Amino acid sequence: MNLKDIHTIYFIGIGGIGMSALARYFFANGKMVAGYDKTPSPITKSLQELGIEIHFEDDLALLPKEVFSKESSLIVYTPAVPKNHSELNHFIDNDFKVLKRAEILGSITKNTYCLAVAGTHGKTTTSSILGHIMQPSEATAFLGGIAENYNSNLILGKDEISVVEADEFDRSFLHLSPNIACITSMDADHLDIYGEHDALLDSFQEFSNKVSDTLVIAKGLPLEGLTYAIEEDADYIAQNIRINEGVYIFDVKTPKGNIEDIEFSLPGRHNIMNALAALALADIYGVSLADIKERLASFSGVQRRFVYKLKTDEKVLIDDYAHHPTEINAVENAVREMFPNDKVTVVFQPHLFSRTKDFVDDFASSLSKFDEVCLLDIYPARELPIEGVTSSWLLDKITSESKQLLSKEVLVENIAKTNSKVVVMLGAGDIGLLVDEVKNELIKEYNLEG
Repeated sequence: MNLKDIHTIYFIGIGGIGMSALARYFFANGKMVAGYDKTPSPITKSLQELGIEIHFEDDLALLPKEVFSKESSLIVYTPAVPKNHSELNHFIDNDFKVLKRAEILGSITKNTYCLAVAGTHGKTTTSSILGHIMQPSEATAFLGGIAENYNSNLILGKDEISVVEADEFDRSFLHLSPNIACITSMDADHLDIYGEHDALLDSFQEFSNKVSDTLVIAKGLPLEGLTYAIEEDADYIAQNIRINEGVYIFDVKTPKGNIEDIEFSLPGRHNIMNALAALALADIYGVSLADIKERLASFSGVQRRFVYKLKTDEKVLIDDYAHHPTEINAVENAVREMFPNDKVTVVFQPHLFSRTKDFVDDFASSLSKFDEVCLLDIYPARELPIEGVTSSWLLDKITSESKQLLSKEVLVENIAKTNSKVVVMLGAGDIGLLVDEVKNELIKEYNLEG
């Protein structure tokens, strides 16, 4: 299929973070773009403000007439769309060009020099840092989060170079054609798709085999490639790490030479690892070490990745997407590093019944490290309930002395009255929609400056 012959692209699930980046890309390239999503969201609103037509009912009558031209239309869908979706089934049954999101991204990368970031954790932040570093080279970056510097999940550059987040869910990253790639982590996850951890590891091995030029890996992963690490022997080493007024300053040893006094403002040593991975990929591509240092200092972060929504002497509110025990541990470590003497409350919304079931003991262990734990009900996303798998079951396993299960309706009021200085809100579901409400209530309760 030649995308030049396509006039209209219709996205089923257009509000998804990966889907919306592609919608922005094709709209910017002059295609007629429209879409469906289950519910309105800030993402769908931003797409509508561009001029993209979106509806929220599964109804063929709501589609623009241009979509029904078989010759010039392409239908793109996400695996999160249910199999009984009537619009999707209409296009499949009538032999339209229908592709998964990953297949479209794969076709784009095939025609570019592609830098890809894979891993069960850290890939959104790492690919966003890399996309920012690569801007002097005018790369186009497709991201899995909203980069603060651009207020977008698409950094639109030229068509010769692409930066992509390589998603292991549904083995999507196997559609890509990476020239340079990194793998940040390969922890067990998505076992609803893979069944067991070994199958996930096999998929990452298959991805690594697709890398045509250079593979970079976090030290300790069972793959062959250039390595990166903090304060231990590797090809790229972050060392001499210190904190000055909430900003990390560190040095990096590379195969080409050393960079001293890099400034980087994202909290947590896991984010130093993310910056180091992005640095390595950009260095291998050929960006100068001086440019890399300058770009790292100006990187502002990614929405819902350890974002300070409120930071005063009285109260701190942090928003993060963490939805796996390893990610929760990373957030907790970062919070303790930045606020070593303060009480910390975590609000966590488990994401998926299957993930909660697979990692319940690990979740309990991670969450028990916080001084106070508040759980919301499990966010089901694409799943149906599993008998016995509930937030109450998880709560029983948590050992913190102060713990409770809250409904969304009472969460804001309860959190406003906590005596913890630091409140951390975690999860990949719709908890992010409650963060601003909590922030506003804290400002009101404590007469804070927002």
